[in-house]
Amino acid sequence: MPKQKTRRGAAKRMKIMAKGRIKCGKANRRHLLSGKTTKRKRQLRAPGVVPAGLQKMAHAQLPYG
Repeated sequence: MPKQKTRRGAAKRMKIMAKGRIKCGKANRRHLLSGKTTKRKRQLRAPGVVPAGLQKMAHAQLPYG
């Protein structure tokens, strides 16, 4: 049976954590930052976790973690 291919775009954006959850960056921190509060920008800095409804799809794109 052939090996599964990893979606390279997903591999650059997400990482599987030790317990199987998937870590990813948050949106809304690229431009127009002067209109956002310091608190909001600081909270966007922290890594996010892929929501439960999308976990299965994300794991399919990253078969080998």
